Amino acid sequence: MRPLLCEIRLNYLRENYQILKKIHGKKLLAVIKANAYGHGAVQCAQALHDIADGFAVAFLEEAIELREHGITRPIVLLEGTFDAKEYDLVEQYDLWTVIHQQSQLELFLAHDWCKPTTVWLKMDSGMHRTGFFPHQFAAAYTALSQSDKIANIVKMTHFSCADEAERSMTDMQIESFDLGCHGLTGEESIANSAAMIRFPEARRDWGRAGLALYGVDPTGEFSGSLKPVMRLSSRIFAERILQPHEPIGYGANFYTKRSTRVGLVACGYADGYPRNAPNETPILVKGLRTKIIGRISMDMLTVDLNDSHEGVGDEVELFGDLINVQEIADAAGMIPYEILCNIKRAKRVYLK
Repeated sequence: MRPLLCEIRLNYLRENYQILKKIHGKKLLAVIKANAYGHGAVQCAQALHDIADGFAVAFLEEAIELREHGITRPIVLLEGTFDAKEYDLVEQYDLWTVIHQQSQLELFLAHDWCKPTTVWLKMDSGMHRTGFFPHQFAAAYTALSQSDKIANIVKMTHFSCADEAERSMTDMQIESFDLGCHGLTGEESIANSAAMIRFPEARRDWGRAGLALYGVDPTGEFSGSLKPVMRLSSRIFAERILQPHEPIGYGANFYTKRSTRVGLVACGYADGYPRNAPNETPILVKGLRTKIIGRISMDMLTVDLNDSHEGVGDEVELFGDLINVQEIADAAGMIPYEILCNIKRAKRVYLK
């Protein structure tokens, strides 16, 4: 069997949630959209079900999958609904929807709800993607609060730069949100992973833990003990010795400078490893750091074995415990989200 293995350490997921919950200090949503950032939404939700205050997904189909697999905690639809018919399913599956534009607001109020429900009302505090502008927010809030279809309104926004070293944009968004919500009662949710780590003033009633939940520090500043939930490994399946000034791989973009022992690893871009990972990208062979040499192929990649005695059959860590996925993302000019979401064709093992 091909040795590419993707381990999902659910015990690490639980530990990370508890660390972030302690930091935030109040209720915390586990964000498991995009198949839990590639980790498996159902498995992750089931692992967190007894400790999570709730979950967040992108859209209705993701939420229904969780409900059909026994998840009973609150589930927030971050994108809200796309048409009026979806509100029947929102009610059937007891979901909390985000309302971020006027058309959604009107469709919500026009729906014949059987009982009052909770909504999350989103403000555009400066990211300019979704949400009501601050000067429109109070009117939207009032329209909802005056309806007998509403049980609770959670006021929310989303930060564009909370993971950046420069604080000014996030400070501005917090100020804008607070001004737009002045005099409006109810719970608030503004902190994503980066904000709950870097901005104590953003820790409101509900936090939203995304990337950090899976053990990746979005700030590069966290001194805590988040653990990587996903570990991607494979093995050396062949090796060869090349003489000086020999090319390796497609495009011949790497030439040996000396006699070089090259190992072939069973993992390529069709498995989700980034094709644009350059020469010198770190990789681990039997616990020792080495580097990728040559271009990533569809089903395999090549590594430098010169400084070790490792060879055919030895384990390779592509990322996980000693090779941080952030290192791979930085080398490839990507973000960790892309890599985690794209891993496929590997044998999946869920460890509890």
